[in-house]
Amino acid sequence: MVPSLGAIARKIAGLPEPRPPEPETDPVQARAAVWEAAGAELAAQQRGGGPVAPPPPRTPPWVVEPEKSGSVAARRLGRGLVWGVLALAALTGIRSWVAPPTARVTPPAAPAEAAPAYPEAAAQAVAARLARAYLTWDADAPDVRAAQLAAVLPPGADTAMGWDGDGRQTVAAVEPGTVTPGPRGRARVRVDVLLATPGTGAPARWVGLDVPVARTTGDRVVVTGQPGLTGVPATGPRPPAAAPAPVSDTDLSRTTESAVGQFLAALTTGDTATVTAPGAQIPPLPDGIEFRSLDAWAIDQTEKAGDRTGTALVTWEIGGATIQQTYRVVLTRVSSASAARWQVAALHGGDHM
Repeated sequence: MVPSLGAIARKIAGLPEPRPPEPETDPVQARAAVWEAAGAELAAQQRGGGPVAPPPPRTPPWVVEPEKSGSVAARRLGRGLVWGVLALAALTGIRSWVAPPTARVTPPAAPAEAAPAYPEAAAQAVAARLARAYLTWDADAPDVRAAQLAAVLPPGADTAMGWDGDGRQTVAAVEPGTVTPGPRGRARVRVDVLLATPGTGAPARWVGLDVPVARTTGDRVVVTGQPGLTGVPATGPRPPAAAPAPVSDTDLSRTTESAVGQFLAALTTGDTATVTAPGAQIPPLPDGIEFRSLDAWAIDQTEKAGDRTGTALVTWEIGGATIQQTYRVVLTRVSSASAARWQVAALHGGDHM
């Protein structure tokens, strides 16, 4: 016989089997039955002269069957599961089972505002003015230096800035360079200065100057202290790897060499209209420069149609000497009713990029 679901649940929970309902009796009849039984027992004792034997024990209305080991284990397991669920409910709260709390969405953090860029142009301008005034002095006119320094120093600053008032020196050139920002709006500006000493015959020389500055209101910059002299490297930094030299178009280079030579010669005379392409704007060189020769000309080889670019090696005469320079020359094909020719459309100094 297959046990019912109720029987299985009672087995797991360890509950007893339900008893069959007993028939209802009338209370009056029940008391009468008790008195009749007592009277019968008393009469039996008087007739037999001895005590009446107790009635046999009543047999229960069900049969007790021993439980199998599997049922006991299942019941114990069920009790453990029930108690485990109750304990978990007590710890986490029944409400969290019925209505789990919604996850709190953290709003994204506001983007941090970028710090304003340091006013490098203003810092370079102030440092250049300071360098020119600071390294220029004349013992016969000390007030000139003081007035120029006062224009870039805070009010009340010492305009002598360490000068002892002797000697004579001028600044031939000033080249402001790198600006290195620091904390609290301060920075250091590198300035290269070309110094000359009049009346001594000594050659001009470059020297570096580190100028301390600080940003004030409205992105204005002021010098905050004495600068310091630094050396200048003897050589420049190493260049990146050079691009491979372009392959030359020998035939076209030979064909266009005379047109490029005519253009270079016209560049020193001011008459470039007849040798430049229509619409090209190439200003002539100033007086004092003469075209000496076109030493080499090679036009780049390409499979594309249109303008062509080549490299020219040119010698100029200037300042009583000759100097050789490299140019990149752009040619364009100009056609007319009678002929077609190559003319210069653009000119750039330096080698190919």
